Amino acid sequence: MSEPSINVFGAATAGTPGPQRSLILAGGGMRVAYQAGVLRALFEAGLTFAHADGTSGGTMNLGMLFSGLSPVEMCDRWRTLDVKHFASLMPVEDYLKAWDMPAMGDARGVTQHVFPHLGIDAGKINSAAGMQGTFNVCNYTLKTSEAIPHQQVDLDLLVAGISLPIFMPPVEKNGFLYLDSVWIKDANLLEAVRRGAEELWLVWCIGNIREYKNGAFNQYVHMIELSANGRLFEEFKVIEEINARIRQGEAVDGHTRPIRLHVIKPEYALPLDPDFFLGRIDAATLIDRGYADARQYLGKLEPGGLPFRPEVTEMRDDTLGLTFREELSGGFSFDETDPKAGEKKGAKTPLTLHAAIHIHDVKAFISDSNHTADLYGHLTCAPWGENIPAERGVFNLLCPGGKPDTKLMVYEMGIEHEGRHYYLDGRKEIRSGSGLELLKESTTLYAQLHEGSDKTGPVVGAGILHIGASEVVKLISSMHVTHAESAKARLEALSDFGRFFLGGLWESYHK
Repeated sequence: MSEPSINVFGAATAGTPGPQRSLILAGGGMRVAYQAGVLRALFEAGLTFAHADGTSGGTMNLGMLFSGLSPVEMCDRWRTLDVKHFASLMPVEDYLKAWDMPAMGDARGVTQHVFPHLGIDAGKINSAAGMQGTFNVCNYTLKTSEAIPHQQVDLDLLVAGISLPIFMPPVEKNGFLYLDSVWIKDANLLEAVRRGAEELWLVWCIGNIREYKNGAFNQYVHMIELSANGRLFEEFKVIEEINARIRQGEAVDGHTRPIRLHVIKPEYALPLDPDFFLGRIDAATLIDRGYADARQYLGKLEPGGLPFRPEVTEMRDDTLGLTFREELSGGFSFDETDPKAGEKKGAKTPLTLHAAIHIHDVKAFISDSNHTADLYGHLTCAPWGENIPAERGVFNLLCPGGKPDTKLMVYEMGIEHEGRHYYLDGRKEIRSGSGLELLKESTTLYAQLHEGSDKTGPVVGAGILHIGASEVVKLISSMHVTHAESAKARLEALSDFGRFFLGGLWESYHK
């Protein structure tokens, strides 16, 4: 019996006003959890699509979407996925002949755990309606990339779509061997153009930095980045040629108006899969980053789109940085403006703040008088629901507090809920000479929720959030130095940050 038809979330219906759009989900390994956050933001903004295309890791999000999941459900499933299930070992005897191994692992973890948990179901994908989908796989036998319509995808092809050489073996089907298409292309813009797309919305997770890194794994990644970006830029040239002909009055394959491009990508390259696998970054943070980046792009949206040029996927080079995650929770009331009153009144309706702090340059952070870093996060509170992502956020550590005897730890984030904008302003107040109160002050966040896009708006809620002992342990264990070229550099970054932070607290303690 065939699966009942499901309508894909975000599908453009007949008569939908505006341009015909195609959603293009490029690869990026396990890090494509980032795309789930992007999709949530795009669909909250009311964008609809006639076609969606996926390659490499992007096929997983495409598969989730065509299996009937909403972006909120996609985020929830990524957030609760045990990424270690991506790793599934080959039989022991294969490792005894290391130079003749088909791959480092097999697909059992993917088929038995990852796909079921993410809700990827080939039967549901086949019966999906409302949007057309294409899944790109590499036909290794013919050395070509094939765009498989969603009606023809099966489990074998879904596995093949993420079977990266060395890490997973090829999939044999109908006398052909199939693999991940990333080495040929990582985003199939021309398939979207062929299907009549007037706007291409590309979600790009593959790195594009200028630095060339040492080490075998880094250089394997660089090869993927070269192949993926290089092929993308070739397709840019083809589309630019099509647009030039259209501007001269020619109709090209039914297109009479220039094709437009929109690209959502991280400002800094996403951490690699080993960092995700080892817990140095988690799916929740990737989702929050994707959501924030998409909201930022939508907020500055140029109707004409971006140029079809290589710089649209460029990312900033990271220097020696530091990341950590923090969870604070406490009583909060939407009927109070004073944090203390809000904590007392909202004891049974706590608010939980999940924050991921990213310091991109430790030395610059320390020398900055406000000690500013990026904050990605989400909120959970009883009246609004769970895992509400922030549009943007800022973190300041031991910055001036407006009073000579006070320093602040600032946690701020913009949020949209039910079409209205809010701004959470949270502050830990570290007072000079506070002595034994110092520990309490450094773990207590006084929070006010403002209506509007900044903290000048009226206060519509307040409370006090705390970080407990177990959360402090989690915070410390999540602390990770980024972009360290050696163990020495990693230790120096931790030492510099530790001296700044603990030194600042020690100074406050003794004044």
